[in-house]
Amino acid sequence: MYKDKKVIVVMPAYNAAATLEKTIKEIPSEIVDEIVLCDDASKDDTVSTAERLGIKHIIVHEQNKGYGGNQKSLYNKALSLGGDIIIMLHPDYQYTPKLIPSMVNIIGENLYPVVLGSRILGKGALKGGMPKYKYIANRFLTLSQNLLINYKLSEYHTGYRSFSREVLETINFNENSDDFIFDNQMLSQIIYAGFHIGEVTCPTKYFEEASSINFSRSTKYGLGVLAVSVKHFLQRIGIGKFNMYKKL
Repeated sequence: MYKDKKVIVVMPAYNAAATLEKTIKEIPSEIVDEIVLCDDASKDDTVSTAERLGIKHIIVHEQNKGYGGNQKSLYNKALSLGGDIIIMLHPDYQYTPKLIPSMVNIIGENLYPVVLGSRILGKGALKGGMPKYKYIANRFLTLSQNLLINYKLSEYHTGYRSFSREVLETINFNENSDDFIFDNQMLSQIIYAGFHIGEVTCPTKYFEEASSINFSRSTKYGLGVLAVSVKHFLQRIGIGKFNMYKKL
């Protein structure tokens, strides 16, 4: 608990058996009340590893639903468990759990209802192993998104995110894609709904076991990001009308 607010960490897992334990060990149990893991039809021992580590809430997708589909299951479960502050942490150890207290504090003190762990703030992204083409694409897409969405973030592409309950109960995240573009759709919905977003500097870790998408998937993702930003722009200026921006 943080000032009587229930803190839940949600973990979208796919073939995460090799890195799950060291990720779990760094989650601050003095702050985090519950951990929810959703296994998206992994081909390794992710589920049995999670059970061995004592994770009580394990969702198993018998068929792969995609990164966005995984998150939908997680956020719906976290809300049903009464979560007030919900943090998405990847179980591949690419993002350090040691930032959880800072992210919880920012939301718990009502400074921002959304906090992102940014790999771009500071100068550590390339030193941390981010491929150069991904760094360049990140900067180009973020600049385009800031202009189209009329907001200012250092990046829209981090997978380290935390939300207040109010945010998840307001935006229609279940309307979003089941693919990787889900993350950008969520941020677009959050900004359109009028919520403000804080960012904290997050160290970058790229290594063999860390999850990543290949060049062709990255290209598809980039085009999808631009499409979301154009929709947001059209919705914002009153030309377009898209279901994803309807509040619950």
